Amino acid sequence: MEAMIIIGNSGNRRTTGLQAARARLGLPPALVLDYLDVLQGKASLHSVAQSMGQTLDKPPLLRLDAPGEHFEVERELIALGAPDAAFQHEDERWLKFNKSVVQPISVKMAKGMMEAKGKLYHPSQWFRGYCILLTKLDREAARLWNTPRWMNDPKDIAAMFDKRHTHQILTSAGLPVPRRLAAPEAIPNYDTLRDAMAKERIYRLFIKLAAGSGACGVIAYQVNPVTGAESAVTTIGVENYLRRPPIFYNVKKLANYKDPQVIRQIINWLLRHGAHVEQWIPKASYRDRTFDIRQLVVAGKACHSIARVSRTPITNLHLDSDRMSLEEVGISEQLQASVRQCAEQTLSVFPRSTVAGIDVCLTSGSNRPYVLDVNPFGDLLYHSYYVGHDPYEWEMKMTSLSTTI
Repeated sequence: MEAMIIIGNSGNRRTTGLQAARARLGLPPALVLDYLDVLQGKASLHSVAQSMGQTLDKPPLLRLDAPGEHFEVERELIALGAPDAAFQHEDERWLKFNKSVVQPISVKMAKGMMEAKGKLYHPSQWFRGYCILLTKLDREAARLWNTPRWMNDPKDIAAMFDKRHTHQILTSAGLPVPRRLAAPEAIPNYDTLRDAMAKERIYRLFIKLAAGSGACGVIAYQVNPVTGAESAVTTIGVENYLRRPPIFYNVKKLANYKDPQVIRQIINWLLRHGAHVEQWIPKASYRDRTFDIRQLVVAGKACHSIARVSRTPITNLHLDSDRMSLEEVGISEQLQASVRQCAEQTLSVFPRSTVAGIDVCLTSGSNRPYVLDVNPFGDLLYHSYYVGHDPYEWEMKMTSLSTTI
């Protein structure tokens, strides 16, 4: 039976969910290579491959999983992204934006950080560190195996993880995405954002932290063009102090800010760390709520899907949105086919990747599909089944067993 290595955080819900799926299918457990061990130099793909007795002509299936929900891993990635960290110049080759991190911190400062629940530490330096790690793993795999078998290629993960880069790729491929307000470098701060909004006559936007996930660093922002009144719906909170810099944090619940000074401060922080700014697309509704769709695509084919139904403009399920089937929200089979096709075309522009969760919205009135996000780790879908299989079982069938269902 085919061997598999998961590069992730052992013991978390993703790793345990995939291991349980393999057990149900009669597959041997995957070997887990912990992000923390890799970052601290305690283990590597080479050491794991040796322990498995892998040969060059039969590489194992390699899966990169989400690095989040682990403070020590976050701290090590921020340290790896520091300007004084040890890495090769080519390790930065997948960084398309923010190559010079604003207000970087040193390796020593990063490693000295203490955990504070919900605090947003240094997202741009974290992403730089993660891209560097991805390139190192990619090079190591290429040295070990003639043709490494990544479920999702590290280069694709770096591209999907950066919403600015993803938007460029999808736009070039002619896929339907919300209109970008301006190039990222043209919007360095709140004042230039407001100027661009006035010039383009766009008064409702989503401002998204370029490498954020789970609604972290997302603002649904709007300005009344007549009165100038502002509204910013977000999970970002801020604490200000007299003698030290402010602390930004993720409160994991939505707040609606109206104070222009608070809004300015939060938007400036987001833009400084790298953000994607796009037009707010009015979403289709179910009764008195709006929804979008998480459509999973595996091996080129759309499979599991859920509608995320919310009374707020941000629909992530952990923010008290409801999980419903596409039939429950009244989407016809013809529209469902349109969503599936849109999602499949989206993953096809990342030809070296097998799995992604594609967030699609249907517009209010016309039901035109738009791609909102491409998540390389978007397969953590509870209580969702496709021909009787949960997402992890289906992925293992399609990648490990090469079975046609």
